[in-house]
Order: sequence, then structure tokens, then C-alpha cells
Amino acid sequence: MILDTHLMTQAAQAVGAIGLLGTGLGVVLGVAARYLSAPVDDRAEAVAALLPGSNCAQCGFAGCKQAAAAIVDGRAAPNCCPPGGVSTAQRVAELIGVRLAVDGSDAALPTVAWVDEERCIGCTRCIRKCASDAIVGAVKQMHTVLPEACYACGLCEAECPTKAIVMKPVLPTLATWHWPKPATPHRMAVN
Repeated sequence: MILDTHLMTQAAQAVGAIGLLGTGLGVVLGVAARYLSAPVDDRAEAVAALLPGSNCAQCGFAGCKQAAAAIVDGRAAPNCCPPGGVSTAQRVAELIGVRLAVDGSDAALPTVAWVDEERCIGCTRCIRKCASDAIVGAVKQMHTVLPEACYACGLCEAECPTKAIVMKPVLPTLATWHWPKPATPHRMAVN
């Protein structure tokens, strides 16, 4: 009985020592995390939330979060995301405080995939390539694209063996339409 009491006392002391050591290290790590942490730029998360999230790599970066970090750092332009289009570029530019000039070359309408029913053979290659699950169909059946889910990455168009998928521009809505800049008149020389 005396041996059992002695062992219980030692076990209680060991558990207490480990508990105190864990508590002390937890306090030290908490203080270190608070005072030694690097500042986080919340703008990159906000820009990533504005981007479509397709991670299609058309912008030259691996994903939308990497593109957002590059936009905030100034390594990429706010209009580097082709699936986002002009409206996304303008919202990103407003968020990071940059003025974005929209001229005729940058004002191209965003596109979505479209399936030509006569050429589709139902091979499902496009469905396997679509990262956003925007293509609906079955084996040996005609496929269709849900335009609201399409990120316009173009991977399905490249994968289609019959060239039944083409990228077509999305008709402008109130959210995507922009007033065109007026043409500058050419001054004529007066002699």
C-alpha cells in the first residue's frame, strides 16, 4: 500500500510538471505569435474574393490566390484575369486604389463555352477537363454548357476532338456594360 501511494504521488507530480511545462510553453508561444508575427495584407484576400476562382492559369499564375497576391504586389495588372473581364478588372482596380484605363482593346466582352449540338459526339472529354462543372451531359449524348458556371478557361475547347465547343461572347448586362470612351477628334491644320 505504501508503494502504491508512493507511485501515485510520483505520477501526480509528473502529470503536474508536464501540465505546467505545457502551460508555460503555450503562454510563450502565444506572446511570440502576437508580437513577432509578420503583418498580413488583407487586400490580397479581398482581391482573390473578387476573382472568379477558376484557377485556370490564363493570367500566368498557378491560381487566383497567387494572381491576387501578384496584383497587390504590383507584379500583375488588375486586368490580368481574362475570365473576369472588364467588370472584375475595374472592381479590383478600385479595391487596390489604381486607375484602370479601359480602351477598345481591353474592353473585349467576356466569353463562355458553347456546344454545337450537330457536332457533339458525347465523348465526355470536355466534362473531364472542366474544372467548374459547367458542362452537363452523358456518354454518347449531346452536352451543353451552363453559362453562369463557365469560367471561360478554354480547356474544353482545346480538348474537343470534333471542335464542337467554341467560345462565344457573353451579352452585356447592367453589371458588365461600360460606357465607351468618346473618340478624340483629329484636329485639322488651318493654313
